[in-house]
Amino acid sequence: MLDYRFIKENLEAVKQNITDRFMKANADLVAQLYDKQKDLQKTLEDERKKRNDNAAAMKGKIELSIREKLIAEGKALKDRIAELEKTTEEIAAKLLEEASKIPNMAHPDAPKGKEDKDNLEVKRVGEPTKFDFEPKDHVQLGSDLDLIDFDTATRVSGTKFYYLKNEAVILEMALVRYAIDILRKKGFTLFQTPDIAKTEILEGIGFNPRGAESNIYTVEGEGTCLIGTAEITLGGYYSGAILDKAALPLKLAGLSHCFRREAGAAGQFSKGLYRVHQFTKLEMFAYTLPENSGKMHEELRLIEEEIFSGLGIPFRVVDTCTGDLGAPAYRKWDLEAWMPGRNGGEWGEVTSTSNCTDYQARRLNIKYRDDDGKNKYVHMLNGTAIACSRGIIAVMENFQRADGSIAIPPALVPYCGFSEIRRK
Repeated sequence: MLDYRFIKENLEAVKQNITDRFMKANADLVAQLYDKQKDLQKTLEDERKKRNDNAAAMKGKIELSIREKLIAEGKALKDRIAELEKTTEEIAAKLLEEASKIPNMAHPDAPKGKEDKDNLEVKRVGEPTKFDFEPKDHVQLGSDLDLIDFDTATRVSGTKFYYLKNEAVILEMALVRYAIDILRKKGFTLFQTPDIAKTEILEGIGFNPRGAESNIYTVEGEGTCLIGTAEITLGGYYSGAILDKAALPLKLAGLSHCFRREAGAAGQFSKGLYRVHQFTKLEMFAYTLPENSGKMHEELRLIEEEIFSGLGIPFRVVDTCTGDLGAPAYRKWDLEAWMPGRNGGEWGEVTSTSNCTDYQARRLNIKYRDDDGKNKYVHMLNGTAIACSRGIIAVMENFQRADGSIAIPPALVPYCGFSEIRRK
């Protein structure tokens, strides 16, 4: 969430940012509510002072008529204060509701655009994999090699679920352990997080747990939700805390299942494992000083690049356009791996990393004590180390061979214990 005063003092820039990000929010209303809240608070403070003065006047020896007058005034003050407190709470709640709809300011260098086609390629590592045969997609490979079962999962759990089988189970575990070992060397603290979080934590992170457009599964009657990413549980880990400045940056890595409704996601781009309701992901998260978040964002992206370079999978890095940024993100980079089976061969997103500045920290009230003795908001960042379902797609499709088998990337062989997958 943006600072109320910042919205008020930079109203036109905030409104332009909302337009650039193709979101719906009313910055004018937020500015008006902010002014109204300040006026109410001033009036409330004045009335409380009058009440204190009235109470002080009652302590001395005074005539009965004056005492009766003070009692009447005190009662009237009490009623006015109660009414003002109620109105102030209502305005504060409305202000919070409306301000929460306003996205973070976008980095000035973020490309202007509405959809992922407007993202800007800034780097490419490797070139699209070439084959001297007609490559299969991961769905066909998974069926031929008895690695993935979508049909039974649909019967048991519904569409967009899947069973991993045989070597695919070990491949997923290998991807996780491979990425974990890289993060351990980079100084990340490892977590296996809960798969459920309280609604207020999701809202603090910037996820919308309600409404038809929400991508979140809610747990009815519990005030909790299934998490769509460990960004939620890692971001909530220090909610309400004042962090030691000397300990920053804090680098966390969280392994979790991720649950997403994916309402409306259909078609070729969602085929197979690419867009599913449940998958395993290893997430990176960082808490930093404000002046260091840009450097940390670069570090997270370079780790993502190292992971996929080490696997030998061609990828490109794109600077995400304003319309494709999530509301909390100031800037976001995506890694898109080459997927030979995706619509005849296309780039598909496998990781992203976002700098959310202090947008999430304000809602979750996460601060550090600066050298001047004042408590200030940290900056919070997140990045995907490995999303297993899409990692499996990239491995299967890029390392397939003419005889229908799949080679295992050399970096994963020590974790898998085998170097290829062949038809049973």
